[in-house]
Amino acid sequence: MDRTLLKSWLNALVKGENTLEETLQKLTGFPYSDLGFAKIDSHRSLRNGNAEVIYCPGKEPKQVVGIFQTLAEQARNVIATRANPKLFQIVKTQIPEARYFEKARIIALWRNCEKTKGKIGIITAGTADLKVAEEAAVTGEILGSDVIRIYDVGVAGIHRLFDQKETIESCRVLIVVAGMEGALASVVGGLVDKPVVAVPTSIGYGANFQGLAPLLSMLNSCAGGIAVVNIDNGFGAGVMAHRINLLGE
Repeated sequence: MDRTLLKSWLNALVKGENTLEETLQKLTGFPYSDLGFAKIDSHRSLRNGNAEVIYCPGKEPKQVVGIFQTLAEQARNVIATRANPKLFQIVKTQIPEARYFEKARIIALWRNCEKTKGKIGIITAGTADLKVAEEAAVTGEILGSDVIRIYDVGVAGIHRLFDQKETIESCRVLIVVAGMEGALASVVGGLVDKPVVAVPTSIGYGANFQGLAPLLSMLNSCAGGIAVVNIDNGFGAGVMAHRINLLGE
């Protein structure tokens, strides 16, 4: 349940705008709503600040729609990850306010656009990493962080990274997205005093092993202050960076 919505319901009760029965009716889904095929965790936002997120692969379109509708009643912002355009069109017929972020593969209901003072900087090695980077960026933005994109500054042309030093230093936390050998995370980690969330991607030639090579490079980084998420996990990086960002607010 979204904290903002809960506060508004309680304020309405105190002011006499809603009856006790009406308020209790709104709270009937607490702490979860049982849809039969899914149990929606409406308590999650109160526990950790963010509502449950929908992972679309493996779910039928009608299931995604049902979960989306339930979350839309409980939270101002709703995120559905790894969604395709066809699924978005189905969701939009039931939820006209829904938006689709094609590069990020995210369907979102974005009704609260407040932003943090601190910034998340998202750095990519190459253009081929954009899907994962945009998943992280859009996730961070919808959760409430201000996000700066610094794309295509990999180590093969490292002067491009140095040109962005001032912008990088203005960020509170950094996400570094890289495939191939994943060296960019170590380079960035050695240049800044910010926490770095490293994201290995499955982009690369055969010996990249679908992202295993950069994953191991990032885990074995000699630079301190680097945390590593799973291969192609832009969503996880976006959530982690947002929570770090909130600590400075």
